[in-house]
Amino acid sequence: MVGSSSNLTKLHVGELRVGMYVAKLDRDWLDTPFIMQGFLLEDTEDIDIVSEYCEYVWVDTAPHKASPYSSGVGTATSAPRSRFQPHVDVKEEQRKMVNAFRAARRETKGMLDNIRLGEAINTEQAKETVRECVQSIIRHPDALLWMARIRDEREYTAEHSLNVCILAVAFGKQLGLDEQDLEKLGLCGLLHDVGKMRVPVDILDKPGELTEKEKRMMKAHTVHGRNLLMSTPSIYAGAIDTAYSHHERMDGTGYPRKIPGSGVSFFTRIIAIVDAYDAMTADRCYSRAKTSTEALKIIYEARGTHFDEQLALKFIQTIGLYPPGSLVELYTGEVGIVLESNQTFRHLPRIILLLDEQKNKRAKEKIVDLIQVESGDLPRRFLIKQVWRDGSFGIVLREYQKRGLVLKH
Repeated sequence: MVGSSSNLTKLHVGELRVGMYVAKLDRDWLDTPFIMQGFLLEDTEDIDIVSEYCEYVWVDTAPHKASPYSSGVGTATSAPRSRFQPHVDVKEEQRKMVNAFRAARRETKGMLDNIRLGEAINTEQAKETVRECVQSIIRHPDALLWMARIRDEREYTAEHSLNVCILAVAFGKQLGLDEQDLEKLGLCGLLHDVGKMRVPVDILDKPGELTEKEKRMMKAHTVHGRNLLMSTPSIYAGAIDTAYSHHERMDGTGYPRKIPGSGVSFFTRIIAIVDAYDAMTADRCYSRAKTSTEALKIIYEARGTHFDEQLALKFIQTIGLYPPGSLVELYTGEVGIVLESNQTFRHLPRIILLLDEQKNKRAKEKIVDLIQVESGDLPRRFLIKQVWRDGSFGIVLREYQKRGLVLKH
């Protein structure tokens, strides 16, 4: 929270020092990529990032306590080192993941369709899907996260279930969970919405606002999910709890039981955040997708009330400003897609440029590593100016993936 105006001091970015708390910028927060509106400068790297976007800032001289999950400027520039380190090239992993992801999506859709028809949950199939996701994320998280950005509104439920699994495992990896716990967490993510297979399709896909009766039927998916999983032999107990409680809130305003955060399990708190993020960043029949940055800002604002505060901040740090698959515009006017994150400088990813300065399609796609801005090999105008929704400028991520964009470079 920003202190009173009497505590604010205007400084040139050249005067900033580690330990200062930036409370106000020389421009609107929405014109910058900073998710957190107010942040502690924890190291010289944070100062460098602020300097790239601002000339002057106002620092709050009142004491501020850093969150144990703080990431400085809120750009996720320095995610903690995991016990697992990527050991394959992202392009190689993407080659393997294209067909594997499609297969996992088909299997997930088939499993959910069978449940809707009254068949039992195929536990072994679900576990195998999760194991494959865990292994890919251990090898290289960006590859699977890139695939999770590719959307098909017609396959929302299956895609959402699989994406929550993928994102939860990637998040759990950053939290330092071991492989066994990652598989448990992934299973919680894959099956969290299984109860929706007991909700009528016309309610799930209704383009307009739900009636009060329809809202009650929709909310009942948590109870249906619990009952379905409780009747499934050898299912992980945590998955039952997550299916039942992932819409509970820290302040006790959630459903179905309206219990406070103290009664919600660790894995369920994780899935609650991931579920909300993936839902917000997907096109639905009743709403347009938000950009990743917009969704993360909403999660940030709801920390401590809807979501576990420390986990929300950590999730923002894990996803970063520009996750793989983000459609971005540079200050040059050029437009491209993020291919790979930079684990040290998360605001300087590796991108492929598709449109030139006038927003015309380039004769030849060009890969640019924005870390060259940090080294001085590229001018500052190559910084990212804005994130756009998938489909902007006629760029549809799914179509580029089908054409093998990530496979031929």
